[in-house]
Amino acid sequence: MAYRESFYRYLMTLRDADSNDEVAQFANNAQNDQTFPKQEQDYDKLSDYLELNAGYLSSMSIFDQAYQMYRDKMMY
Repeated sequence: MAYRESFYRYLMTLRDADSNDEVAQFANNAQNDQTFPKQEQDYDKLSDYLELNAGYLSSMSIFDQAYQMYRDKMMY
């Protein structure tokens, strides 16, 4: 089975403090979230965490977009 990096690790590659892009802002804020599930890959577990704990995420559609980008990158 091939190694697949965690969603958090992928998300950190999208950080950009100077960007107004919503995914970049999500990444910037997630970096400061001390309880973010950093090893998680599962959509449902990440979604549940964010719905309950991520006041910095204005819309779950931003997570959906970022997760789709993650899935696209992890396909091989």
